[in-house]
Amino acid sequence: MRHLNKIATVFTVAALGLLSLTGCEGGDLYDMDAPDWISQKIDSINNSKSSNEEVLVGMQEDVYTIGKTDFTSGFWSAFSKYYVIGDNQKWNAQFNLNLNPSDNTYYKNFALIITNDCDRGSADYKEYGAIRFDATGDSAKYNSQWGSAVNKLPFKYTECNLLLNPDGENADANVQKLGGKVTLTVDRSRTDTFYVKMTNGTVTKTYIQPFKLQNLNTDASNTNIRCFLVPEGSYIDFLSTNIVPIGGLTSAQDKQPVSMVLQNVPDEVERGTSLEDAMQNVSAVVTFEEGVTKTVPASELMFSAINDMDVPGEKTLIVIYNKTFKGENCSKPIVANATFRVVEPISSIKVTKLPTRTNYYFYKSDATAALGDRTMAFDPTGMEVTATYADGSTGVVDNSKLTFTTVAASAGKHSVTITAKGGATAKIAVTVAESKCEAAAFTPSVVGLEDNTTGWWTAFSDDVKIPAGETRSFSFTNYSDVANNWDNFVVILRNASLAEYAVLRADNYGWGNGYDACTHDATAAADWDGWRNAMNGAKVTVYVTNCNNATADVQAIMKGTDGKTYTLYYLGINTVDPNDFQTAFTADHSHLVAGTASAKRHVYRRR
Repeated sequence: MRHLNKIATVFTVAALGLLSLTGCEGGDLYDMDAPDWISQKIDSINNSKSSNEEVLVGMQEDVYTIGKTDFTSGFWSAFSKYYVIGDNQKWNAQFNLNLNPSDNTYYKNFALIITNDCDRGSADYKEYGAIRFDATGDSAKYNSQWGSAVNKLPFKYTECNLLLNPDGENADANVQKLGGKVTLTVDRSRTDTFYVKMTNGTVTKTYIQPFKLQNLNTDASNTNIRCFLVPEGSYIDFLSTNIVPIGGLTSAQDKQPVSMVLQNVPDEVERGTSLEDAMQNVSAVVTFEEGVTKTVPASELMFSAINDMDVPGEKTLIVIYNKTFKGENCSKPIVANATFRVVEPISSIKVTKLPTRTNYYFYKSDATAALGDRTMAFDPTGMEVTATYADGSTGVVDNSKLTFTTVAASAGKHSVTITAKGGATAKIAVTVAESKCEAAAFTPSVVGLEDNTTGWWTAFSDDVKIPAGETRSFSFTNYSDVANNWDNFVVILRNASLAEYAVLRADNYGWGNGYDACTHDATAAADWDGWRNAMNGAKVTVYVTNCNNATADVQAIMKGTDGKTYTLYYLGINTVDPNDFQTAFTADHSHLVAGTASAKRHVYRRR
């Protein structure tokens, strides 16, 4: 890191003057990209050289990067521009797909997303579906392609000359064959056909649908679709396109920096910490000409602090960046600033106000009976911790600056260790008990259409409120069209205002504010095909627990029509208000019948 701590007075004045240059303060949090950008770009250019390239007409330069160059982009976290394709048009694009050479997970490449002519997240946004570059022997099981529109991009219209083996550790060395320069074609110009092709000369995947796409736009006169790319565990260096994207093209010429937004600036720094150490995790999202952005790590930034770091109090952080997009010295450096506080080190801490809730509850079903090391999260809501600092002063420490040990999910009293920055600790006791369980029935008694054509998010049971510390069990028969793993019951956890804590599918997948914190597993994962077929007529019991520690648990026992019992659990869903917690059920191309009385196996209709 180029460190400018204790710079000369003249430079300080100059730095303050630079505050008038283009720049900004604050910003959202993002992870850092790998710093060796130039070498990666060279590798990307080398990857683009191919002797078997398809000759494309009307291509225009569109040069930008999608995803983090350290291969840490998760799915649905980085997106290309929107490319709008009119009826009877063909879109051609070329880009370098950069794969992590140390990760052969089959799905870590990119997906083409096909939607109506609306922005992501807008009220009228609808997807035809997604086609990923990888292919396996069982696309339905491994989700290399999916859809949510009426025609759903059926798997039967897809062909690929490379089938990956995702079993075992989800690793196949052939994954690396997906990398390099990819040519993508989305063709709407063919009569009564929708055609997609993605190829890098070694691997070719095609989707040839023998009918046109249905128009999903609210305005029937608008027949456009949109396409965009989403990497996962990879990144894309986009090169060219024959359709000008929304927002315009990006040239390959070098670009001057225009502004930057700082991220990961610490709120507090202990006195005695060097500026270099304090800011080692800071990065900046730099915007260059033409709207191109790049995440710049601390090693490429220059830092200064005003006033002296040796004196406690609020400081102004000045950050300077002086490189072009290609890493040359720029003509006009850009400056951003932020504030942080230098504080005295903490000598000791003490709990001066107990948390609001110290009685926690768990429920054990057959789904979790084998979990010997099951734990629960500590809930610090309402707790006050006071610190004594090195200079003898005291003050309340924000709970977000403390860490806590977990609590064993077993009846009895348990000790929680609270740790402050620097290592000072305190202890507090909580009591854990097994939750009371009562049977409940959802209403109406049938959720979803009995021919299993229920559309997603169209049929719901009424909400059932679950008091703090209690469990409700729901028994029902699940009927499915068995076309997809997700065509089964879905559990919704939410508050009285319908704000969702989590939405949990029967196939060990979910989302929502509290979902990422939970641990989950399903025995069906050993044989998804067998489980999926056994769910049409399966007898299911779902247990929902309000744990009274700002978390909830969901457990399910599924007795399939194949005579096997399958289990599922989601433990530790957080962000839950124990005083405002309720559950409901919905069905996706399935229907649910309350109660466990015998019923005939329903005939399903495949889509």
